[in-house]
Amino acid sequence: MSTSLLSPLIDENVQTLAQLVQLLGRVTAQDYQRPLGAKGTQSLGKHVRHILEHYQTLLDACATAPSQAIFDYEQRPREAALETQPGYAGERAAALQAGLEALATMPHDAALTLSYPVEVGDADDSAALPTSLGRELAFLTSHSIHHMALLGTLCEQLGIALPEHFGVHPSTLRYWARQRSAS
Repeated sequence: MSTSLLSPLIDENVQTLAQLVQLLGRVTAQDYQRPLGAKGTQSLGKHVRHILEHYQTLLDACATAPSQAIFDYEQRPREAALETQPGYAGERAAALQAGLEALATMPHDAALTLSYPVEVGDADDSAALPTSLGRELAFLTSHSIHHMALLGTLCEQLGIALPEHFGVHPSTLRYWARQRSAS
């Protein structure tokens, strides 16, 4: 994948995080931490932390030499402050946006390795899966939008208004635009 093809993937992720920053600017710490869902196990903060830590995992991997860039999305710090402090989470999201934009200078052929935990019989093991920066950026867009759609539902329960396209995948927005053009 050429560097020029990375730009739209980077832009999608930066825009996704921008939506998250907007949400974080609207929510109180009380609502951010509030237990939600039928079992009270959900919160806005838990979903935001989960999203941000996935981005940080990829950025940390990209900071190493590509031949040594082995990363595992399940090995995240699960930083409590990201779940409880929307202002802090917003600052981290902004820093992640800058980190993503810096990826545009990475060589287009830099390979990464995803370590994916698997169970083999009674033993835990991991599979080393070859991947690329472009593939992981595409994954992060979809992963983040999935959680943001859930955030949107939780925000509705709290009466927090969000922009119309919050949590809508860029591919869906492109489809809607094509449908409007065809009409």
